[in-house]
This record gives sequence, structure tokens and C-alpha cells, in this order.
Amino acid sequence: MKQPSDLAFFASVVKGGSLSAAAQELDVTPPAVSKRLAQLERRLGVRLLNRTTRRMSLTEEGEVYLEHSRRILEEIEAMERVVSSRRVAPKGLLRVNATLGFGRSYIAPAVSVFVRRYPEIQVQLQLTDRPMRLGDEAFDVGIRFGELPDVRAVARKIAANRRLVCAAPAYLERAGRPKVPNDLLRHDCIVLRQDEAAYGLWRFTRGRKSETVKVRGTLSSNDGEAVLNWALSGHGVVMRAEWDLARHLRSGRLEVLLEGWSLPPADISAVYPERHHLSAKVRVFIDFLVEHGERPMRW
Repeated sequence: MKQPSDLAFFASVVKGGSLSAAAQELDVTPPAVSKRLAQLERRLGVRLLNRTTRRMSLTEEGEVYLEHSRRILEEIEAMERVVSSRRVAPKGLLRVNATLGFGRSYIAPAVSVFVRRYPEIQVQLQLTDRPMRLGDEAFDVGIRFGELPDVRAVARKIAANRRLVCAAPAYLERAGRPKVPNDLLRHDCIVLRQDEAAYGLWRFTRGRKSETVKVRGTLSSNDGEAVLNWALSGHGVVMRAEWDLARHLRSGRLEVLLEGWSLPPADISAVYPERHHLSAKVRVFIDFLVEHGERPMRW
């Protein structure tokens, strides 16, 4: 029979609570457990357990050894599951959350291709006006933009995505073209109200130089599509993500402003609970999104 490592052996002894219980768990005699424990302590040069005939307790060194043993054993187990999971066929229900606009324009078409490639996976795509907490709603994967929230989750970048400032040619003919960020103070700016704490604050960088402008205008909304349509109608300057602007920039309906200045990026990432990172269906879906993001999602 395969002998457990010293780490697994010691964890089993502590879990059992006594040498006799550990012997039963390991299918050996109590003297064999006692002998191996003594050998382990002799090799380490420290006492790990205070023990009598009826009970035992951890020494300070034993607590440290146990803590590290459990962590290492968990990592080994996780590594083995990662390797073995690659032999498991991806199947089952996959619940995905994305925001409305991007979900309709990019994630839904990607899912259409994905389910043809993996017919044993059923995808439930839920589109919401704001990203949902994965744990609370039991989603497997969420699509997120920009800086990720501090949650117990793993993230993988799908595609690069810039934020840009732009306006319609008709507005620029009427109001002029800003040359530096502070020029926006003299312009009508259309603001997307998604983060009240940072409402109307546009942060620009150029090399080591940075400028933060508190923009104002007559129009604001919590809906990205409404904000974009106002900009297309010539009502003012708007800041939006590149994926949403690309087709209008190509057609000439909008023009990029303040080129050479950068805004905080809105890179697109797939986020998933840490406990799901071994799931075959989650793994192949995120691999697919990364592959998909290198082709059709090139804005």
C-alpha cells in the first residue's frame, strides 16, 4: 500500500486525536504510528506533539508544521484536479452574466458559436444593467470592464479596451475642438452616471503628466446607449469604451478627441469564483472567449 507522506501522516495523526485513532485510519498498529512520529520529530529536531496514553496536544512547532502541511496538501490536491479535469468532457449548465450592451453585441454572438462547438454545454446568459455579484447569484462566469472589484474571484483578460473621448462633427463645428483636457470645461459633456462617487470626473494621463477634469453639461444618464445616442445627435462630448464607439468612429459619425491623452483602461475580463477554476465547462468557455477576443472583438 502506498505510504502517506510525512505531511499527510502528521495531518492524519492530528485529525484522529489519538495515536490509536490515527493507526486505525492509516491501517497500521499504534506502535507503528508512534515509531514514525518519533522518526519525524527526530528528523526535524523538534517535538511536534505532547502525548500521553489518553490524549495529545500540539506544540507551537507542531501548530506551524500542521498549518503548512494542510496548505501544501490542498495545493497538491488542487494541482492533481487541474491535471485530471482536462480529461473530463465539458458539459452541463453554464450560467454567464454580462452587461446589457456588450452582452447583446458581443457575448451573445460568441455564445452562439460556442454552443455549436460544445453541444453538451447549456448556456444561460443573463444580461443586466450592472454587473452582478457572482457568488450571490450563483453565476459561473461574469464579464467585467476595467478595474475589478476586490472579491474572492479569479480574472482572465479577454481583450484590451480603451476609453475614448469623442463628439459628432456637427457639435465640433459649432463648439470647436478641445486641444487639452481642461478645454472640456468650456464644452457640453454628456455624462454616464454609473459611479456617483466619481460622477463627472474624467482622468487623463500623458506620459508622467495627469489631469482630472470635472466636466459638466445639460445631459446625463445611467444608460450607456442613451448617452451615446445624444452624442451622435450632436449634443456634446462623451466618454465611452472603444467597443461601443468603434462602428461610429469608422463611419465618421463620431470623431476621437484629445489624441495622445489616455483615460483609465476598460479592459474586458472574464471573472469566475475561485472554486470553479477547475470546472471543464468554465475552462473551455473562457479559453473560447480569449480566442474569440483575438478576432471578431478587434474593434
